[in-house]
Amino acid sequence: MSTRELALVTGASSGIGLELARELARRGYDLVVTAEDAALETAAGRIREAGTDTDGGTDGGVDVRIVHADLRRREGVEEVWAAVGTTGRPLAVAALNAGLGLGGPFVENDLDAEQDVIDVNVTSTVRLAKHVLQHMDARHEGRVLITSSIASQMPGTYQAVYNASKSFLQSFAQAVQAELEARDSGVSVTSLMPGPTDTNFFHRAEMDDTKIGASDSKDDPAQVAKQGIDALLGGKDKVVAGALSTRAQSVANDVLPDKLKAGAHRKMAEPGSAES
Repeated sequence: MSTRELALVTGASSGIGLELARELARRGYDLVVTAEDAALETAAGRIREAGTDTDGGTDGGVDVRIVHADLRRREGVEEVWAAVGTTGRPLAVAALNAGLGLGGPFVENDLDAEQDVIDVNVTSTVRLAKHVLQHMDARHEGRVLITSSIASQMPGTYQAVYNASKSFLQSFAQAVQAELEARDSGVSVTSLMPGPTDTNFFHRAEMDDTKIGASDSKDDPAQVAKQGIDALLGGKDKVVAGALSTRAQSVANDVLPDKLKAGAHRKMAEPGSAES
């Protein structure tokens, strides 16, 4: 059996999730990674490459187990947790990163598509966090990273459900962290707050024609992931990750009135705004 510690990463087939898994592999963790799409197979190869010849194991490279699961379904969450259990090993780190986005006016968007956003971003994260944190709390050790967003700080005009889901995750992560601190559990929860990042997110959210979707100034997902893992392993309660401009935006969000933030978000996310 490997002597490495075990980590779980959800939404690991691309973007920030893939880079979180690669960063953990570089640091010598064996991994259970999950996503719904077929790209997870290719991603697993890249994760293994990142973990080649790391210290702490017996075979010169990290072990990466893949789980294809649909986290919109309760059964998908249980499949992921069961896969962790089959390793027979304690879980040292969990990066609960899986998420969906959707742009467009709330009154026009498909309700089922918006429900998918809620089911993945909110419901699956809470369900999986329940398993993970009870497991870690019983052992009095472990670290959890929850991918929130600086979108959690502002009303999401033309991304109403997505931003609201991230506001939920931000509040949830901070509240659970405070509970764990109060009981001196030895377990930490860190909220990762990226800004707009250069991933496939905006395309999948049908936001290619928006100013934010078409922007060339998005953050590097590898940089976001490294900052997130640094904060996680450092026991921080939250980290705004990305370039200096992202961190400056987060500071501004702390003081600007919601109405102004909603107006600013409209200009970035309004359909067709890329051409204006």
